[in-house]
Amino acid sequence: MMCASALFSGLSKSECMEIASCARARTFARDELLFTQGQSARNLVMIQSGSVKLSQLSTSGSEVILWMTGSGDPVGMPANSLSCSHTCSARAMEKCHALVWEYTRLQGLLAEYPQIGRNLSQILSNRLTELQERFREVATEKVAQRLAFALLRLVKQVGKPAKGGVEISLSREELAQMTGTTLFTISRLLSKWGEEGFVLPQREAVVVLDSRRLAQVGERDDEGISDSLRPSSMINSKLTPAFAV
Repeated sequence: MMCASALFSGLSKSECMEIASCARARTFARDELLFTQGQSARNLVMIQSGSVKLSQLSTSGSEVILWMTGSGDPVGMPANSLSCSHTCSARAMEKCHALVWEYTRLQGLLAEYPQIGRNLSQILSNRLTELQERFREVATEKVAQRLAFALLRLVKQVGKPAKGGVEISLSREELAQMTGTTLFTISRLLSKWGEEGFVLPQREAVVVLDSRRLAQVGERDDEGISDSLRPSSMINSKLTPAFAV
């Protein structure tokens, strides 16, 4: 599993094991912070098991979830200077096992294994692309489409087999933060889809029972739920996409 991480793409198994031996193992409890927004970025963390929420606070104190990361994903990637600070916070959504490389050791590994640096650049590029897609969705798509797209991404990123489908351990409030809408609207949509039988809403999670039906929602113009409460601040936000993540 570890060698399958995008962080180790293009490296041999022996190289992966050598790089991993330079890290220290850490366990993060549910709701424990891995790092906070504004804190110096001094470590690279790779999640071995569990899931982590990366979020950013606006100047008014509102939280926006940038994305979720799961097994094999790196977080907390420092730049080329110790003065770099995290532009978002990372919180464990469940008990997580991880490998942690300190900044000074990581610099040595980057020099010895240049492929790591190329992999980190590709990971950051992919995350920026996702943020751009989500920004476009907030600006142009109705809430039903945005929620469908978000759930389909989350199925791939942090979904776990459960109850005849794939479980995504996010609350309605967190889904609202990710899609730029309200808790009330998310609840209405999930209830509607639950009645149609392709999702199973739970208190702190959603089970996707039929990804194909969910994808069809993303393709159609669903007028069933009003999106008039979408906060304009999500479109005009001055939040900066997080690169030291």
